[in-house]
This record gives sequence, structure tokens and C-alpha cells, in this order.
Amino acid sequence: MTAVDFAAFVDELATVSGTAIMPFFRTGLVPSDKSRGEATFDPVTEADRASEAVMRQLIKRTFPSHGIIGEEYGDERTDAEFVWVLDPIDGTRAFISGLPLWGTLIGLTRLGKPCYGMMHQPFTRERFFGDGGAAHWRGVGGERLLRTRACDDLASATLSTTSPRLFAGADLEAFERVEREVRLTRFGCDCYAYCMVAAGQMDVVIETDLKPYDIVALVPIVEGAGGVVTTWTGGSPAQGGAIVASANRKLHDQVLARLAG
Repeated sequence: MTAVDFAAFVDELATVSGTAIMPFFRTGLVPSDKSRGEATFDPVTEADRASEAVMRQLIKRTFPSHGIIGEEYGDERTDAEFVWVLDPIDGTRAFISGLPLWGTLIGLTRLGKPCYGMMHQPFTRERFFGDGGAAHWRGVGGERLLRTRACDDLASATLSTTSPRLFAGADLEAFERVEREVRLTRFGCDCYAYCMVAAGQMDVVIETDLKPYDIVALVPIVEGAGGVVTTWTGGSPAQGGAIVASANRKLHDQVLARLAG
């Protein structure tokens, strides 16, 4: 079985997770703080938990031999050939603020390598999905192929990161070396920024301290649209960490060079 064979099942996961989430959006629900006051506010809501729970139940019922990595309920069978990597709401801060810049990330790895991914935004009714060889958008206007922008110069590029507060010390200096050269920087987009790179609307995303569930689903989408996703040192992004996504290899190499100083 290939990653493409799972496409219909991923659509089902997206549908059930969206059904679980939407009754909570813009309702004024009060989030819990996973940091328990020991670090930066790290919100989680009943919508996060409900979404991941329903996806895990469906995966276990349909593919009992598969593994699961999820933000809210931990890891199971991570040594399996196929492992599902789930972030029920990527962008919880936007979610609790009533902003639609969040999405459900559904990723699949085969032997540790990201092979299929979807970002589902049930409020805007958008799905971005890819298998590393191609990527598509589906929404109320139909479906289309995704292609990154032919931007190969930092001076013409649009850069995004969730927040400049992600960076400190040498990491902040590295990010600022890139930011000084780009045309435009946008903050607060979370998973949407990666999908906008795939859609040809943005050109570079730089982040750090990511977990696998923050990035695995997005890798096949960006790569399928013609982009590149690696760590800051050019390695595999599958385990998270410091991540760069770029519209093409030439631009990506420029970004890595600036980050390295």
C-alpha cells in the first residue's frame, strides 16, 4: 500500500476532526495552560482533545497495526511501518482568539519519512494536501494544483514565522539576518504559512523548537508543490526542531547560508 492509497482515509479523518472542532470555535471557551505557569502560555482546549480523540479512534479501528504520534495523547507504536502524526489544532492561540489562522494537521510517515500530509481548515472549508510528488488545494471553489512561486532572490521574498519570540540569542540573530534582506515579513500564521508557500503566496517560513506533529503533515504539501523543507542545517525535518521551508532550492540555499552566518 502506498501513501496515495490513504488519501480517502485522510479525507475521512479531516471530516470527523472538523465536526469535533467546529462546535467550539468562536464560543468563548476557556483554554487550559499546558505550561502550568512554568513557561510561555501554552493553551489547549476541549476542541484539541476532542479532535485528536476521534481521529485516534478511527485510525485504531481501521489500521490497528499503525502507530500514532499526537500532541495531546502521546505516542503509540512509533516503530510501525506507518505512523500517523496528528496536531488537532495547529494555531491554538489563533483559535482561542477567534481568528481562522489555524488548521488540523494530519501527517503520515512510512519508515520514518513523511509521505502524505493534509492541513484542514474546517471554518474556511479548505484542504491542502500532498504526497511529496504533487500537492493540491480543495475548497468551496473546487480543486487545483499547488505550485510554489518562482522567487529565487531574498530581496523579492515574503518571509513568515509564527512569532519573533520563538527565537533568542544566536537563533534570533540568525533569523534577523534573513529578515533584513526580504521584502516583507508576516507573523502569526502557524501552519497556514507553509500552505501559502505551497500555494505561491509566500516564499520562506523559518521556525524553531517544532515537534514532529508541527511539521510532518506540511512537508509533503510543500515538497509536492515544488518547495524544499529541511532543518536549519539542511537535514531531515521529520523530527522537528529548527525548520526552514522555501519555495525552491535556490532560495532555500540562500536562506540556509544566512542562518549559518
